[in-house]
Amino acid sequence: MKYRTLGRTGLRCSEVGLGTWAFASQVYGAVPEPDALQAIHSAIDAGINFFDTAPMYGTSEQDGVAEEILGRGLGHNRDAVIISSKFGRNPTDGNKPNFHAQRCVKSVEDSLRRLATDHIDILFFHSPFSPDEIHDDVWAALERLKDAGKIRFTGHSISMFRETEKMARDWATERKIDVVQVVYSLLNREARNLIDFLGKEKVGIVARESLANGFLSGTVNRDTRFPPGHLNARYSREEIIERVEQVERLSFLVRDEIKSMPQAAMRWVLDHSEISLVLSGAKNPEEILECASASDATGYSAEEIRKADSLHQKDFQAA
Repeated sequence: MKYRTLGRTGLRCSEVGLGTWAFASQVYGAVPEPDALQAIHSAIDAGINFFDTAPMYGTSEQDGVAEEILGRGLGHNRDAVIISSKFGRNPTDGNKPNFHAQRCVKSVEDSLRRLATDHIDILFFHSPFSPDEIHDDVWAALERLKDAGKIRFTGHSISMFRETEKMARDWATERKIDVVQVVYSLLNREARNLIDFLGKEKVGIVARESLANGFLSGTVNRDTRFPPGHLNARYSREEIIERVEQVERLSFLVRDEIKSMPQAAMRWVLDHSEISLVLSGAKNPEEILECASASDATGYSAEEIRKADSLHQKDFQAA
């Protein structure tokens, strides 16, 4: 595992991190807790030191299920890793936006308890859909949390890209945030210009959904049927085939020591030097280890990257 500096935070993070959404939400099917714990332990053994979670990764009855699992999985390794969590959205209140001081403070206190830690390294705004959702009092609350040592850095986890890209740019230049988490993959490159901009601003960049919600996992084909409740069940048969065809065109990226599409997808993201790390969601140890191996693989040549760019026909919808 190789490491990079997370922008102006100065934190040294593994090139591949573990995202924990799948541990609680069941959007990719149920994940037994023993599998989740083994995935965390395998990630640590592979040199991964960045773990991403959120109160939103829970159920309609319980916030932060993934945070609790992560806290149990890390155990005595807590001080050797970087934890990012989020605030502003909770499943128990229907994912309504709550980006104000009171909710921010309560959310952090609840996350600290669930994670069994005394600080969160990076606290992200969790997918605000517009600037109108942000209350002015939240910034002072964040500074108080920093002064108390409960959070170290602040970030913006972007959703609704077109509506909130400007917000990320403004916050970055005003130094309100230090890290941005953005969707970026072989199937969705709409953040390319923002990534270039943030790199110049020395903002840490965390790429997520880099397996395109499973379409780059090597397990989806033209005949795949997603069960009810699965994140990808919303797509029509025509769109599923269109996505699979785009992945097929990119199959040349699987070569030499890059033996699978997940490895290729991660390696392609890592070949963009502005990106600090790429998150891999995983339901078991095998999945996280496959993605982690991309860090040690030889990067793609300029010609291969140009070919992949030439084959890109559209940006498919993010989660």
